[in-house]
Amino acid sequence: MIEALDAVTLARVQFGFTIMFHIIFPAFSIGLASYLLVLETLWLRTGKAVYLNLFRFWMKIFAVAFGMGVVSGIAMSYQFGTNWSVFSDKAGPIIGPLMAYEVLTAFFMEAGFLGVMLFGMGRVSKSLHVVATGIVAAGTLVSAFWILAVNSWMHTPAGFSINDAGQFVPENWVAIVFNPSFPFRLVHMVLAAYLTTALVVGAVGAFHLLRERTNAEARRMFSMAMWMVAVVAPLQIVAGDLHGLNTLAHQPVKVMAMEGHYESYPKGAPLFLFGVPNEANQRLDHSIGIPRMASLILHHDPDHPVKGLDSVPDENQPPVAAVFFSFRIMVGIGLLIALLGLSGLVLRRRRRLFESPAFLRAAVAMGPSGFVAIVAGWVTTEVGRQPYTVYGLLLTGDSASPIDAPAVAASLTSFVVVYFVVFGFGIWYLLRMMRSGPVATEPPTGSQRKNPRPSPPTQPPGLGHGHD
Repeated sequence: MIEALDAVTLARVQFGFTIMFHIIFPAFSIGLASYLLVLETLWLRTGKAVYLNLFRFWMKIFAVAFGMGVVSGIAMSYQFGTNWSVFSDKAGPIIGPLMAYEVLTAFFMEAGFLGVMLFGMGRVSKSLHVVATGIVAAGTLVSAFWILAVNSWMHTPAGFSINDAGQFVPENWVAIVFNPSFPFRLVHMVLAAYLTTALVVGAVGAFHLLRERTNAEARRMFSMAMWMVAVVAPLQIVAGDLHGLNTLAHQPVKVMAMEGHYESYPKGAPLFLFGVPNEANQRLDHSIGIPRMASLILHHDPDHPVKGLDSVPDENQPPVAAVFFSFRIMVGIGLLIALLGLSGLVLRRRRRLFESPAFLRAAVAMGPSGFVAIVAGWVTTEVGRQPYTVYGLLLTGDSASPIDAPAVAASLTSFVVVYFVVFGFGIWYLLRMMRSGPVATEPPTGSQRKNPRPSPPTQPPGLGHGHD
């Protein structure tokens, strides 16, 4: 089947495959780095060993996830030269400097202080160590800033001119970086990273609470995670709505595909909860919708007219099915996350946050949902941009390298095999570490635990901590 596809399609599949592997690791690293900073700060302010235990536990997981993110990102970047050389040539004067800024700022921040964070405890002062952790956390956010600036410019290009060679030449770097969709994408992605991390932390805490309800570290991480979910999930819903309105203003065809609006609605459009896109006949089969609700959400007026894909030439339409279903997966998971956070607040008020087996099992089941939502959101965003790489200006078919399909198929096959072996093992190792749980560095007192775990060897000098 691979041999029957053309080179452009295979190149798109390869880039999509590699970035879907890559995106989950930086998203996790962004949230986890900030969580580590919070844990270390709380330990220094309170002296409670539980925060130090959690910091050490999640720092090991962060190191593995960060390493896999770097490796997958390097492999992905080579495709700009091998499969997308025309895009690199035409957009290089803008994309190149932005990527260089990411290296000169974020990568240097992370690389310069990551070693101090991972290996400096007990060798540098506590204040210097927390500064190193803070710089690593800031570096992950700065990296997200530049990468999203690049991606957002491709969706809403601004601040450029086109020279005689057909290259995009920078005219206003402020307009390029802070293009119309950038603020919305940045907020939406960072909140998604925090939610994803909170769900993983909550799942690990819930897993260990199901095994031992008095586990102090599990109780603390679960409580912190549920607070984060309860606070951030509603913010993400608001940010997503604003991002959708921005997309409607700048990429209306993408919104048509997201909503499944094949036809125009002069007096209010329905919100389709479900349907099966029929691209051959340009209609949504087996649809279930709420009348006029889409007009109310998109335009705050139930009678506002809404244009459909019947107003767009077929060659300018994205693959509707992928966009339609991925958007519903993302929104559906988002609503489940919000429900999880609300349920946590109710149980917390009833003092049963750690006592409900059903809620703990639900938290464990929701652990990977943030990654699924991020991938679904990426599919919605990037597939919805088609048939363009630079929206409205450079077609995907005109961006690919002059390379034969068999060559791309060979590299795609290699990527699939290597990624599933290498990153499959890496993910298995992460899950194994999460299953082991944090180790207490001080013996529990009284009846804290029925089956106390043995304490590890004495910590290095200079790492004294207080007691709960």
